[in-house]
Amino acid sequence: MTGSLDAARLAAMRSEYENAGLDEGTAGDDPMDLLRRWLDDVVDAQVPEPNAMALATATLDGLPSVRTVLMKGLDDRGITFFTHYSSRKGVELAANPRAAATLLWHPVQRQVRLEGRVERLPEEESDAYFASRPRGAQLGAVASHQSRPVADRAALEEQVREATERAGDAEVRRPSTWGGYLLVPTTIEFWHGRRNRVHDRLLFRHEDGWHRTRLQP
Repeated sequence: MTGSLDAARLAAMRSEYENAGLDEGTAGDDPMDLLRRWLDDVVDAQVPEPNAMALATATLDGLPSVRTVLMKGLDDRGITFFTHYSSRKGVELAANPRAAATLLWHPVQRQVRLEGRVERLPEEESDAYFASRPRGAQLGAVASHQSRPVADRAALEEQVREATERAGDAEVRRPSTWGGYLLVPTTIEFWHGRRNRVHDRLLFRHEDGWHRTRLQP
């Protein structure tokens, strides 16, 4: 097909990686500290949506699904994100509380992969984050039955209108079907692009503390 992106054109696509890379001295022994430093770097570099991450979950029988969510917290426990408990990812996490996440920052030639168990955040943490959201986003969370079918856009907008009318001028309370999750990583891998595809990969695995290993590219 004229103008289509065929296999040969895809195969020929490549970018050379020129940045300095990642060594063990720079990485240190604490991957959560390194992740915070890398996030500071991408924010300073004005990378769009620096906290956007691909989140993979799976059913009990191993059927995977992946989507992009926003990382909304980072501390020594792990990373946090928020969603509807009744969404597909919420249902899968209830049955199989493990997940993997990837943060990819092309402009600075870096990627971070995390894997581990997932648990719901305490209600007070979910309440605090919900209260910090713009009112429109709060009403959207109240109105939406995430991942459920809807007849059309007009029907969805009617749900939002009804939720807005019900709320009136009152404070919008967090719905019980919406809240936060904490991904507690057992492995974190840092990837830094290098020339000729001889990339830097440092893997941290948590077994009675963090242990660091360099992987071949």
